[in-house]
Amino acid sequence: MAAGYVVAVVGATGAAGSTTLKILAERKFPVRELRCYASERSAGKTVSFMGDELRVEKVGPEAFKGVEIAFFSAGSAQSKEYAPLAVRAGGVVVDKSSAFRMDPTVPLVVPEINPHAAEGHSGIVASPNCTTVVTVMPLKPLHDAARLRRVIATSYQAVSGAGVKGVEELRRQALAWARGEALKVEYFPHQIAFNLIPHIDRFADNGYTEEELKLIHEIRKILELPDLKISPTTVRVPVFTAHSIAVNVETDEPLTPARARDLFADFPGLRVWDDPGQNRYPMPVGVEGQDDCFVGRIRADLSLANGLNFWVVGDQLRKGAATNAVQIAELLIREGGVPNG
Repeated sequence: MAAGYVVAVVGATGAAGSTTLKILAERKFPVRELRCYASERSAGKTVSFMGDELRVEKVGPEAFKGVEIAFFSAGSAQSKEYAPLAVRAGGVVVDKSSAFRMDPTVPLVVPEINPHAAEGHSGIVASPNCTTVVTVMPLKPLHDAARLRRVIATSYQAVSGAGVKGVEELRRQALAWARGEALKVEYFPHQIAFNLIPHIDRFADNGYTEEELKLIHEIRKILELPDLKISPTTVRVPVFTAHSIAVNVETDEPLTPARARDLFADFPGLRVWDDPGQNRYPMPVGVEGQDDCFVGRIRADLSLANGLNFWVVGDQLRKGAATNAVQIAELLIREGGVPNG
């Protein structure tokens, strides 16, 4: 029998799914057989993997026979319906939707931060929201060094975080503007080209959006800090790829900006771009296509003791979604958490 695993990607034609295929190839993931699934609307399309064109099949109850690792890159409804079927068929699911993230029986994992959480999984391991991943990466080394007391996070989120329709809407509106035509609003609640929309996902009764509440609950679960004070605001911006987050933290112990730079630089998956004199700081155009998250604008909070401000940018399709999910699968393989054969 050839070495490797039988792998399924559900949602293979979407932005996160197509990036998952790219990451699997780039990281030389041990794939013996790859099956690509999507909704009925996308069935019959083809996707590229390692030089081959693979037909996309409609996902269904019988899709997971023999599958050992299944990456779910579709919505939470499909994950809730089909992920348990993949587990019952003997596979392990890495789910990138919100379906299982806050289930106390399902690990929510960022491999650089809490790999131990994946131990003893029951067949499903969740990957966090893309904004959560980018935000929590620099929080972990700060907490280990000085204990987090409070976090304020304001995100500036690219349209590809909303999928291919979000990308198409920004491109379409930008081209219409260049031609002097009216800008049609079809997907986002307002014009996105040359605009900012402080509204991502549905509003809850308390005035926060579900995207903001995800940021609170998921960071707490990943860091195992159920009482951490977190105040989020999430904003959609006219950028194609890479989320940016302005973060303010308060810690129990004092941290100088120089010490924070060292902590970030030593943490796997983080890179420091922080030279104000040379206008060097992370921006989406420089971070797109990278797996690391980039930190800059590191400075003391002048308004309170033990406060620190910084700016972090990450490609939300890669580390925020596909790369993190593939890293989870690699972790499970190393730890013997995936049946093979």
